[in-house]
Amino acid sequence: MNREYHRWFSPALGRDMEMLTFGHAGSRVLVFPTSKGRFYDWENRGMIDALAEHLEKGWIQLFCVDSVDTESWYADNVHAADKAKRHIQYEQHILNEVLPLTQQVNDNPYLIVTGASFGAYHAINFAFRNPNLVGRVIGLSGIYAIDNYVAGYSDENVHSNNPCASIRDEHDPQRLASLRKMDIIIAVGQDNILRPNNDHLSQFLWDKNIWHAYRVWDGWAHDWPFWHHMIRLYIGGAN
Repeated sequence: MNREYHRWFSPALGRDMEMLTFGHAGSRVLVFPTSKGRFYDWENRGMIDALAEHLEKGWIQLFCVDSVDTESWYADNVHAADKAKRHIQYEQHILNEVLPLTQQVNDNPYLIVTGASFGAYHAINFAFRNPNLVGRVIGLSGIYAIDNYVAGYSDENVHSNNPCASIRDEHDPQRLASLRKMDIIIAVGQDNILRPNNDHLSQFLWDKNIWHAYRVWDGWAHDWPFWHHMIRLYIGGAN
């Protein structure tokens, strides 16, 4: 299986960032790590092995990015407005550095975005903010309301990066049309403490006539062995 390591200085973030790629062809898959995670989390936790057939057959190619969670939403003693600004810089890093690199490596136009736990937040949030770029988004056991990370504070930047709130308040016809074309898959355990939050996001999507697959798994289902099974089911094949 093809594996490549990338490291470069990010102008958007003002520091070095790292990424691992797996596979040689197929749909491009942008992978966000879990909370405060690193670019190697999916490799270390068996997710690459779980997708070995997809990768070896050239159905998908994974691009596993790093995070700056400890500098944004998880940053202690930082005002919520500054957390949001740092997150927006991170999004610029993804948009202007990571995605062009993925297109240099692989010219397949179809982009899948995914992640588990807080990585699912990143995936859903990125897809909802940039629906014209994303063909499919897969959120595994995610949290889609960041109110607890901002102590109740809100401004335009916070609101637009808070998926439940932003979808609930979305009225732009063009953005809604793009969101309705996207393949949206949300999976969570029935007994997961995050289940109500997932229920809310699903309902807000239905309220906007945005079709999606909402899959509730038995039990807690919030750990890597569950995510191995989920990702194999939902990632799909060649597009």
